[in-house]
Amino acid sequence: MKLSILDQSPVSSGTTAQQALKESMKLAKTGEELGYSRYWVAEHHDIAGLSCPAPEVMLGYIGAHTESIRIGAGAVLLPHYKPYRIAETYNLLASLFPKRIDIGIGRAPGGSAEATMALSDNYLEQVRKMPESFDDLLHFLQSDFPSDHLFSKVSASPQPEVLPEVWVLGTSEKSALLAAEKGTAYAFGHFMSNNDGPEIAETYKRNFSRSSVVSKPQLILAVTVVCAETTEQAEEIALSSMLWSIQVKAGEGEKGVPTVEEAKRYSFSAEEQQKLEKMKKKMIIGNPKIVKQKLIDLKRLYLADEIMIITITHHYKERLQSYKLIAEEILSH
Repeated sequence: MKLSILDQSPVSSGTTAQQALKESMKLAKTGEELGYSRYWVAEHHDIAGLSCPAPEVMLGYIGAHTESIRIGAGAVLLPHYKPYRIAETYNLLASLFPKRIDIGIGRAPGGSAEATMALSDNYLEQVRKMPESFDDLLHFLQSDFPSDHLFSKVSASPQPEVLPEVWVLGTSEKSALLAAEKGTAYAFGHFMSNNDGPEIAETYKRNFSRSSVVSKPQLILAVTVVCAETTEQAEEIALSSMLWSIQVKAGEGEKGVPTVEEAKRYSFSAEEQQKLEKMKKKMIIGNPKIVKQKLIDLKRLYLADEIMIITITHHYKERLQSYKLIAEEILSH
């Protein structure tokens, strides 16, 4: 089974954004040593407890401290940016770190309405134009605009020997159809979707059009996982991240991921308890053998080519341990 890492660079209570970002670098290095295929870092804007608004900056830092693991954005939020600027940036990264760069493209705002307005103009209009913007991005990367196009003589320099891999990220049929129509790889966010994931994955594969980007469908499944030596330990560790997720959605997560002890003392309301149960159903929590079997089951259900794991814990050492236990159970056999 091919495994990868998705990192949101979370800040734990009592720590700083600087520490969280350094821990992201440590996670990428550890993932490389353990045999994970790729490391992606997410883009968020003014969301309490998340420290990375600029994946491209983090990728330069992480690329310089790693040797072989593929690194990328999960995702670049295209409606906020001009396609040319994205192509230039990721071509530069691909020149610095050959055969290692991925561009995951998403359409979400990545923050509040106010943050979106501060970041870009006419966001909803740019979402509507996303298929056209995505076309422009692919043309800039491949330097193949038609000769009569306004940008036919514009180069997204520097030109790397090997182009970045392009992925569409999403949780809906719309994103699946975009990836299929444009002939790119697709990453489905199981961890943040309430939709019929396997059917969306099938929609992507059924409608896939072979292109110069990839010759056949490629599917990554992104899943939230917490693994520990025992399932009881994993459940305790996971509780703090679930509480934090509830707090963030309520606009109260500015203190960062709470400790397990804080989560145990917290009095969940009936509504919060319902949210907790829903989250548990989307997550994989357990000891290494349980986690392995559930990942195998999900991979078969989706017919995924790769599983991308997101793990958030209060203690960064518990996050590293979770990835280590999974790798030892799956990647070393």
